[in-house]
Amino acid sequence: MRIVVLAGGVGGARFLRGLKAALGIGADAPENDSTITVIGNTGDDITLFGLRVCPDLDTVMYTLGGGADEARGWGRADETFTVKEELAAYGMQPTWFGLGDRDFATHIVRAQMMAADYPLSAITAALCDRWQPGVRLLPMTDDRVETHVLVNDEGGRRAIHFQEWWVRHRAAIPAEQIIGAGAADATPAPGVLEAIAEADAVLLPPSNPVVSIGTILNVPGIRDAVAAKTVVGVSPIIGGAPVRGHADACLTAIGVETSARAVAEHYGPELLDGWLVDEADEGVSVEGIEVRSRPLYMSDPEATRELARAALDLAVELKDRASDTGGRTAAKEARP
Repeated sequence: MRIVVLAGGVGGARFLRGLKAALGIGADAPENDSTITVIGNTGDDITLFGLRVCPDLDTVMYTLGGGADEARGWGRADETFTVKEELAAYGMQPTWFGLGDRDFATHIVRAQMMAADYPLSAITAALCDRWQPGVRLLPMTDDRVETHVLVNDEGGRRAIHFQEWWVRHRAAIPAEQIIGAGAADATPAPGVLEAIAEADAVLLPPSNPVVSIGTILNVPGIRDAVAAKTVVGVSPIIGGAPVRGHADACLTAIGVETSARAVAEHYGPELLDGWLVDEADEGVSVEGIEVRSRPLYMSDPEATRELARAALDLAVELKDRASDTGGRTAAKEARP
């Protein structure tokens, strides 16, 4: 199978690890013909200390390459923070974003390649040569896109970088608006639209629907390309609460209820064919979308593999059903 996955950070990376296991992709199965192309969110990217940091791309790369800190879910394993402490001693800002010493090396390589005018897609491929994640990892765009958050607090009404809102303030300041700066003028990175066109299915893991998957879909051309395929998503909301992070604050900012049903409706039947919800949300129904309940907590490798397998199985079922009723695109166009 040829699978495309739109992914944010920790949730997307862990789902991808289960998907590799479900498809039998790994060093012990070199003859496997199945492929996974990951289109990674770059809206979280930020420039710190003269270095371009790509948190979601790096989290996928480290996790699938065996170098991630499993307890935190992000950053490098066996990390130290000597450089961070020295920068703080010099009074360098910001102090709220914790880059580790091992992580700094990745960003230094990226900065040097950017200075030599390599595009982000080529840089990501070069970094992956070391980590061998077992997937093709593509940034959503080579253009500069940053997610900013409009807030109104004691500092007045202002736009701050998403990372400041998410990491420094832990999304505690209500967001008036979430803005994808540069997204409207961006173009998909080389290989993105081609991978989607050739895919047997597109999967949306339990990544943030607003600032991860939503940001990817906002790059012109990507939403339409995805909508033309069989698409199955996994809810990032269980029992009315985010599985991880502050997705509820992001949903509130765009006027969407924090529920598995509301997120599926936000994506809409013109995009989604299938939607997996947790057993805690059994009984949820969304017009025009096939909803199935399964255990969604990725509590261990086996549970994660079974979740990915359920998403794959549903995608195959829905694709076969569409083929029997006149084709994938016609089936979506017939929906209200």
